[in-house]
Amino acid sequence: MRILYLSQYFPPEMGAPAARVSELSARWVERGHEVTVLTGMPNHPTGVVPEAYRGHVALRETWRGVDVLRTWIYATANKGVLRRGLAYGSFAASSVAIGGLAREVRRADVVIATSPQFLCALSGLALARLWRVPYVLEIRDLWPQSIVEVGALPPGHPIVATLRALERFAYAKADLLVGVTDSFAEIWRTQGVDPAKIRVIKNGVDLAAFRPDVDGTSMRRTLGVGDAFVVGYIGTIGMAHGLGTLLDVAERLRDRTDIVFVLVGEGAERARLEADAAARGLVNVRFVGQRPRAQIPEVLAATDLAVVMLKDTPLFETVLPSKLFEIMGAARPLLLAVGGEAKRLAEAAGCGYISPPEDVTAMTAAILRAKAEPDDARARGRSGRAYVEANFDRIALADRYLDDLQQLVARGGHR
Repeated sequence: MRILYLSQYFPPEMGAPAARVSELSARWVERGHEVTVLTGMPNHPTGVVPEAYRGHVALRETWRGVDVLRTWIYATANKGVLRRGLAYGSFAASSVAIGGLAREVRRADVVIATSPQFLCALSGLALARLWRVPYVLEIRDLWPQSIVEVGALPPGHPIVATLRALERFAYAKADLLVGVTDSFAEIWRTQGVDPAKIRVIKNGVDLAAFRPDVDGTSMRRTLGVGDAFVVGYIGTIGMAHGLGTLLDVAERLRDRTDIVFVLVGEGAERARLEADAAARGLVNVRFVGQRPRAQIPEVLAATDLAVVMLKDTPLFETVLPSKLFEIMGAARPLLLAVGGEAKRLAEAAGCGYISPPEDVTAMTAAILRAKAEPDDARARGRSGRAYVEANFDRIALADRYLDDLQQLVARGGHR
């Protein structure tokens, strides 16, 4: 089978979208299928295109056996509605106008388009209909509601209204609608989406990369944390995450010189939060920037308690942050400040400490407990590893996804 996977994000970019697309694609290649990823020139989240990719309108490369076709994109940092809109629109246009002419694209048996961002979904639909193949729409975030929830745009904004209309249109046209949480599937059913075309393929973890036996000693030296208890946040530092709350927690614990907060990543909120931490004199907080994905297992191994947090909004009760599974795979105890489906999963796994979102008191208490009871914290980390081994091995999830794709192609979709 020849699979075309359309995603704005792909390695060397970091983040959940790039990780999901790359790891699923590599597994499908291992299973003997041809996979082409149609993506943009890497620049997320800083807006800086690496030297090797500059000056190209289109570029081909291979990643772990996956054919990667890159097209031009308006590169910009991940902040600002107008500039991000231009980035989204430029890739949506170039992926069809340039990518649509490529032999790999024209030969595809099925097209998968993954969101965010949602204009990518429309590009995938256009290519699928142009070459008359089944169309799979994969939703990782419920756009445009997520834009509203983080405060980027008000609910009544014309852009939001337009995106809602496009969302309904794309759902209706998809031959298969794939979500990453059970909550997404329930929302779609209440919206009237045909249940027969809904699938849930959750984010999992590469258990070979994220392991309990990774040595974090060298990384601790690199981070300069000494023997301190490390509370780590690893991932995008964005509007959705409510990381100002973590600074509030650090302020409460500013006199505990044996506890240090390390934030690893980039994003729209980093500069503001770093300035805020400096203004408060929080010497126990360190921003260390983005690390290559290959180093993230070491970063986790250097972390005593890993934080997963989001703002306190109803929409975020429907999500399962992908970093949750990687923390569990590494057998690190976690502090989860997310409600809903993520909370239920963490409770079932017994993998850490749970706080209401944006609750400074509860988060502070959890950190102090994990520091005071290291044996209990390590046991929770081991429970998390056992849970993802049984339920969230990305190889097994990729194989289940592949079965759905093969069945769809065999029956020719709903064209």
